[in-house]
Amino acid sequence: MTIYSSTPYDKLTVGMEAEIKRLCRAEDFYVFANASGNHNPVHLPNEDHDGDKVPDEPVAPSMWVASLFSAVLGNLLPGPGTLYQSQTLRFLNRAHAGEELTVKVRLSALKPDRIACFETWVEAPGGRRIVEGEAEVIAPEKIVTFNDGDLPGLTVRRHVHFDRLLELAEPLEPIATAVVVPEEEHALSGALLAAKHTLIRPILIGERDRIEEVAAAIGADLSGIEIIDLHGHNMAAARAVELFHEGRAQAIMKGHLHTGQLLQHIVKSDGGLRTSSRISHVFVMDVPGLDHLLMVTDAAINIAPTLEEKVDIAQNAIDLAIALGIDTPKVGVLSAVETVNPKIPSTIDAAVLSKMAERGQIRGGLVDGPLAMDNAVDVEAAKTKGIKSLVAGHADILLAPNMEAGNMLAKELSFIAHAEAAGLVMGARCPIILNSRADDDKARLASCAVAALFHEWRRKR
Repeated sequence: MTIYSSTPYDKLTVGMEAEIKRLCRAEDFYVFANASGNHNPVHLPNEDHDGDKVPDEPVAPSMWVASLFSAVLGNLLPGPGTLYQSQTLRFLNRAHAGEELTVKVRLSALKPDRIACFETWVEAPGGRRIVEGEAEVIAPEKIVTFNDGDLPGLTVRRHVHFDRLLELAEPLEPIATAVVVPEEEHALSGALLAAKHTLIRPILIGERDRIEEVAAAIGADLSGIEIIDLHGHNMAAARAVELFHEGRAQAIMKGHLHTGQLLQHIVKSDGGLRTSSRISHVFVMDVPGLDHLLMVTDAAINIAPTLEEKVDIAQNAIDLAIALGIDTPKVGVLSAVETVNPKIPSTIDAAVLSKMAERGQIRGGLVDGPLAMDNAVDVEAAKTKGIKSLVAGHADILLAPNMEAGNMLAKELSFIAHAEAAGLVMGARCPIILNSRADDDKARLASCAVAALFHEWRRKR
């Protein structure tokens, strides 16, 4: 929070100077594109500007750079209450994301009617001038103050963490993946997009006619992709499991069928994919504005897990987090409160899980609970409650007390906080890519990246 105060016209003297420093960020370019309506791809991150199919470094929009003059004039000199009369601009160079810009103004003349004239320029590192010009403003008549703590913040809907996962996964060998019933647009296009990014080598299992019909509708080419023609969702799910046992598939991807129809073949005791661990689901979520991945478990499989089952659920999520590059994952075990209350069973489970992790019964991560949602993810909330913990305020993994709570949390993050969600089933003999039938291509692509990274991590263990 900063309090700004203006210099009235009668206190201004020629030669007065002011400056600010501003880090040029990719997020600024998105905000400018939305505010101005200028969607020129030259200014947008991760866009191909010259047609070589390689994303190019974005150039800072020139008018965005020039707009920084108003930050100095409106905040510092003359400050709050200042109104623009005119601004000339000469663009000399270009700025790019990651550069710290220095924005300067110098009072050059005072005119009647409270008109103040300024030299204005922006410098990049090393003193290279980006833009220069002259501004005329109406200076305030009296002192005006402003508290910028009252200004609403902005969150850019950007999924940089998924972009990082894709960068890590794309150099790996694509994993042979049995795609079960890709008989719908998103189910098929998501698998084909993952193949294009060399994350998976899809084997499509379902009704050939329907798969080819969907491919034609979306303009997809199925040349070179194996299709196993089977009618019926149960038969397709069973065949996917068989492909793993035959050594032909290293992962399974859910298409346009109910989760239960797929899982019943994965969990069956004879011929399924069970291991000694409890099977559980993990949402890997890229939440705009959050500086790290956030994982939610279990929101899809275990309805009311016991304490023993929560041990496996926690371990599965920790293993996945490590595979995604988180060295020591922090697990926040959620409940309605952050103190142990015998009347709330989930608080007792949380406390026991914390102690079990201390004793090495849960390995590879830090586990703490009970934690309420606020003090699991927000440092200030944890401080307010007086919680001293390495996990509180920094949780990478949120372990929900039951499936209802976990599912509501994941859906709230998706539809209110605009998170993208990848989904993976853990505890089976191979990664199970489990997306909602309503998920878009981006979510399915991210799920494939997560599966590829986990497969590689487990292969190297």
